[in-house]
Amino acid sequence: MNIEIVTAADQRMGRAIEAMERDFQGLRTGRASTSLVERIHVDYYGTETPLNQLAGISVPEAHQIVIQPWDRAVLGAIEKAILKSDIGLTPNVDGTVVRLNIPPLTEERRRDIVKAVHRRMEEARVEIRNLRRDAADQLKKLERDSEVGADDAHRTLDAIQKTTDRHIGEVDRVGAAKEQEVLEV
Repeated sequence: MNIEIVTAADQRMGRAIEAMERDFQGLRTGRASTSLVERIHVDYYGTETPLNQLAGISVPEAHQIVIQPWDRAVLGAIEKAILKSDIGLTPNVDGTVVRLNIPPLTEERRRDIVKAVHRRMEEARVEIRNLRRDAADQLKKLERDSEVGADDAHRTLDAIQKTTDRHIGEVDRVGAAKEQEVLEV
């Protein structure tokens, strides 16, 4: 029973870190990346469809993303969706493809992105701490109901805390790597 609580908390904390990493992929660094536009939804004949299901997305050079839709009729919708998104890039449509040129980031924009990274890191830490609290509450309830002894409960709480510390360290490591990537000129 105690091991199940720790294992479940560990898995949920791991998912919190994975969600943070997915969010980091959408943050713009100085280089072009297909993950910048994959999550953009395009109005395709009345249906919100992810861009990566409507077009081939490639990075032919370090500062350019090329989006080649399989249906040319959707070019205008892709352009509108990119303009409406918060990535801050202006699409160039040349008849068959959409080109996104990634300008170098200014120092001010880099600082803003780093702030967003720190904000998301703190959200992940809070989520992990909430999961720790939930697991501890679950364990304390079992202890109150006399299903778990006090010594077992104390050992399990220590295991939950070690799991929490490990995951918060992982958040810090992933966040520092993303921050370094953003600040890299």
